Amino acid sequence: MSDLHKEVSALERQSATAARLFDIRRIIGGLFVVYGVIVTIAGINPSEADLKKAEGVHINLWTGLAMLALGLFFLVWMKLRPVVAPAGVAKPSGD
Repeated sequence: MSDLHKEVSALERQSATAARLFDIRRIIGGLFVVYGVIVTIAGINPSEADLKKAEGVHINLWTGLAMLALGLFFLVWMKLRPVVAPAGVAKPSGD
């Protein structure tokens, strides 16, 4: 019975690790940070044509910074409130 208990414990640890690894906040936050960096870099030195299209607003810069802020928010949220492993299934009685 001890081997079964060890195996169940190992599977529960693997499940908790998989839940943390595939947390949707990590995926969304990571993508927003990556795209935010790209858009921010594109917005640092806009061409005159880009500024004219946006009516003088540095739209890529502001959008990139907003994306960075949102991505960092998701990643900080994930760190502050980590995923809790799902509760284990009720153990069978010793019948």
